[in-house]
Amino acid sequence: MSERVEIMFTEEEVNKRIRELGEQISRDYEGKQLHLISILKGGTFFTCELAKRITVPVTLDFMSVSSYGSKTVSSGIVKIVKDLDDSIEGKDVLIVEDIIDSGRTLSHLMELLEKRKPASISLSTLLDKPDRRVVEVPVDYTGFVIPDEFVVGYGLDYDQKYRNLPYIGVVKFD
Repeated sequence: MSERVEIMFTEEEVNKRIRELGEQISRDYEGKQLHLISILKGGTFFTCELAKRITVPVTLDFMSVSSYGSKTVSSGIVKIVKDLDDSIEGKDVLIVEDIIDSGRTLSHLMELLEKRKPASISLSTLLDKPDRRVVEVPVDYTGFVIPDEFVVGYGLDYDQKYRNLPYIGVVKFD
């Protein structure tokens, strides 16, 4: 079976939306320092582009998490593969994710991070798939709301391919 990628959002549309999010976040955190937590691997591309567009002081850290269970259904139990390098206690934290679908993993991750006593914690995602939501999570900054399609590009992959696409595309199988 072969696959092809059809464009959902062009590079220009993605860049415009990230610029708008950066402006909104900068207004919301005016006078503060913001600590970004990028969720690896997919969140890296979005995090880097978003950080460049935020005008308040920014610090950055990374986490890698996986939810284990069957391959098609997230159990919502988060296994931390790479934890934060620094404490978030007393910091204004913004989690940066590439996509939120079921909400299980992010809900659990946010509960875990809340226990580390940040001053505040918010969530930003490039893509949101509310049709797949099983557990509600408070998404504060959303790039695009999308239908239940298999998407790639801008950090999102299919079998580790397509992360480097500068646009968001839908994988179609022939």
